[in-house]
Amino acid sequence: MTAPVIADHLQHLATLRAAALQAVEPAAAVRRALQHADFEKAERVFVVGAGKAGVAMARATEEILGDRLTEGIVAVPHLPEVGSEKIVFIEGGHPLPTGGSLAAGAMMAELLAHTTERDLVIALISGGGSACLELPPLEITLEDLQATNTALLRCGATTHEMNVVRAQLSRLKGGGLARLAHPAKILGLILSDVVGNSLDVIASGPTYPVQSSRQTALHVIEKYLLRASLPATVIKYLHSSTNGEERRNFSTRPFGLTVENRLIASNRVAGEAAVRAAHTLGFEARLVADDWQGEARIVGERWARLTLENAHRPATAAPLCLVVGGETTVTVRGSGKGGRNQEVALAAAMMIAGTNNVVISTFATDGVDGPTPAAGAVVTGDSLAAAHAFGLSPQKCLQNNDSHLFFTVLDDLIITGPTGTNVNDLMFGLVY
Repeated sequence: MTAPVIADHLQHLATLRAAALQAVEPAAAVRRALQHADFEKAERVFVVGAGKAGVAMARATEEILGDRLTEGIVAVPHLPEVGSEKIVFIEGGHPLPTGGSLAAGAMMAELLAHTTERDLVIALISGGGSACLELPPLEITLEDLQATNTALLRCGATTHEMNVVRAQLSRLKGGGLARLAHPAKILGLILSDVVGNSLDVIASGPTYPVQSSRQTALHVIEKYLLRASLPATVIKYLHSSTNGEERRNFSTRPFGLTVENRLIASNRVAGEAAVRAAHTLGFEARLVADDWQGEARIVGERWARLTLENAHRPATAAPLCLVVGGETTVTVRGSGKGGRNQEVALAAAMMIAGTNNVVISTFATDGVDGPTPAAGAVVTGDSLAAAHAFGLSPQKCLQNNDSHLFFTVLDDLIITGPTGTNVNDLMFGLVY
């Protein structure tokens, strides 16, 4: 609904998004990373994996391996229309684990139980894998996991903090998948969806030895005052001495010679591609950072201020494109619906109101922003005026975590559908 005050800004943003997504396309990333020398000496080659990019990663891996592939299991949030001859796709849950997630974990454990030191296990890991694939200890039920994940998602915890807790409640996370595959050689091909690209955090680090402890998990729970809202079985398990002993023994296992992890795509790769695309459109462009985190509405204000600081440019200057990457969090206080990118955009809209040469846009590279069909949103200096014309209060929408309503009414949502990749979020600031 917002009247575009800058010619072509929607097309410009679409070009930037397309370039960013193409740069982190999972199949292409796998083809760059997986070489014949990686598997030529293996007696058998197994493929396992989990995450939003799992289908594309698995298809590329199967193409490269050809008849060298023995079999595989990959957990994904949405099953492909066409299956695979040797790789079984299992529909897991996201953002919460489901029975499918546990079924995938059990099947994967059974597959890996028969590996030898002459085998190779290729693990395809991407964002969303933490919920898609799970194998909890016997003491922890699916309902326990769902309640814990729900509490973590609503409290404002970072992805790193959530995964610290998840890893302690799993037999696959925190290096557990590598442990099950031992003594086979493990090659992890990892597409990062976390700020900083820490391998122990991406999908809760199934091929990376646990770096946290039960005490660290309990610290996260205390920090966000979650003890009363979590199942008693979870709290009891985290306090149990047997769990702590199991983790200590596991973390000292000598996996260094049998596990290799390769980071094959990241937020920075996507951001740099967007900058290159902006240059081709005639913008002066730069990647500001790829590590922004924090409460979404605060980050939105910060991004708007930075963009506005660059809004006064000589008439002869080229337009400017600023790009930043990262992942924000939302502390849910209201009853509305939205996502972190939409909340960032709403907060930014309130800061740039009335300006006539600034556009701000945010989007989730996986195409899914919270429990909505949108990936993000676009705002200009006219957004607030348009909202008021519809009788919308931006302040009330923000207070009620109702950013999706705000942008639905204005018709300023970005709808991409699931993109098949996931490398966090990107924010664009355009100054014309």
